[in-house]
Amino acid sequence: MSAESNPQTILLVEDDPALALGLVDTLEFEGFNVVHTRSGKDAVTLMSESPTDCVILDLMLPDINGYQVCEQLRAKHRSVPILMLTARSQEADKIRGLDVGADDYVTKPFSLGELVARIRALFRRATRSAPDPTEPFMVGAAQVNPASHTLAREGAVISLSFYEVEILKLLHEKQGQPVSRDDILDQVWGVEGNASNRTVDNFIVKIRKKIEPQPEKPRFIVTLYGVGYKMTAPNA
Repeated sequence: MSAESNPQTILLVEDDPALALGLVDTLEFEGFNVVHTRSGKDAVTLMSESPTDCVILDLMLPDINGYQVCEQLRAKHRSVPILMLTARSQEADKIRGLDVGADDYVTKPFSLGELVARIRALFRRATRSAPDPTEPFMVGAAQVNPASHTLAREGAVISLSFYEVEILKLLHEKQGQPVSRDDILDQVWGVEGNASNRTVDNFIVKIRKKIEPQPEKPRFIVTLYGVGYKMTAPNA
């Protein structure tokens, strides 16, 4: 087992006994503390009583599905990394998982090594961004608050996932300049993130739904075909 003075705690929400046992053993061997439940409702309760550092969430659960659990967790725990496990490989299911607040997903069957690598990548990014919360900034009529992982628009406060915040920060830093998909992948996910250009596109779709008055006709985060994206400068 890895030696850590303060090991990170992971909430595992998985109803398959054999898979859960294997995951618990592997994660504990890697130095994590693991809290396991097979119930989506219990997961929400456990996080309310004693929040963990990360959630591994199965999509298919015996009581409520993983999408519902993810929505409820994200409403109260804006910045905790959530990694979704799913047996479904269709793109629509993955997009829906990202839409409700998941930060990453792994499609079954998966290797334990890949899962651990993705978890560590989530923790590295969360740790890297934690000491340096930037000041709120405006995107159109929406105020983005990176420290609280929220945006405020038309009187509503909307949750943002870790990756949504990081993408917005990067585009804001490069405001008025083109940013390629490869640059977004490198700066936000890093080489170990296992993301793709399609992942970037999916997150841009999510962000536009939260920021743009007409997401199908974006004004503030525009597509540069064959290149990537650009956040328009004020008064553009």
